[in-house]
Amino acid sequence: MAKTCDDAPLLVARDLTHYYGPRVGCEGIELTVHAGEVVAVVGESGSGKSTLLQLLSLQRPTMRGSIRFRMRNGETRDLATLNDAERRLLMRTDWGYVAQDAETGLRMHVSAGGNVGERLMGLGWRHYGNIRQEALSWLDRVEIARDRIDDPPEAFSGGMRQRLVIAKNLVTRPRLMFMDEPTGGLDVSVQARLLDLLRGLVADLALAVILVTHDLAVARLLSHRIMVMRHGRVIETGLSDQVLDDPREPYTQLLVSSVLQV
Repeated sequence: MAKTCDDAPLLVARDLTHYYGPRVGCEGIELTVHAGEVVAVVGESGSGKSTLLQLLSLQRPTMRGSIRFRMRNGETRDLATLNDAERRLLMRTDWGYVAQDAETGLRMHVSAGGNVGERLMGLGWRHYGNIRQEALSWLDRVEIARDRIDDPPEAFSGGMRQRLVIAKNLVTRPRLMFMDEPTGGLDVSVQARLLDLLRGLVADLALAVILVTHDLAVARLLSHRIMVMRHGRVIETGLSDQVLDDPREPYTQLLVSSVLQV
């Protein structure tokens, strides 16, 4: 994938650490992400990749370390210094979050248009016609038929729900997306369609993405760089093709070979 990014990093994390009692969730994580860059975090279950994503997206407090983010005005802020209002604004404007279970990101009994328009209303949009038109535009972009705008997500398939979550998050044109196994649990054909859609949107919007996945094929298709985690620590990192085609660490070699053997 071609990478377009600004010189200044969008997000910089240093020494991120979190423990669950005596057990390491993640420890000493260093990460820099630029605009338009996709970084995949891979590893087996329990490796710490989901904990890292929760720390980066402020869903879980850090026990040690810092996260700095370049705001739209160009100022880089330590996220620990943001007040509650600033955090809420950041999460509904510059950030998006797509989880494996689309239901966690949707109001299942509210119409598709209502779900997409909710973030706009949170930013002060009040004109019904403008909100509906913007929602229709985003349904088009994620390949959901316009005549489904008044249908609730409970009437959608799993793949459609995931595409609706993507539209809901991208409607405010964030600069950074967090994705936690976004294609997990979907049929192979549905996964392929969703991945093709995601790759196009990431390129069109110059979107930065931090992607957690156990699927190395997904990581190769979507990401510029890969971080391999084991026991809460990053053990290898590099360009995606480099890590997958010529892994240095025995654990990474094992991950790659297990995929090739399937």
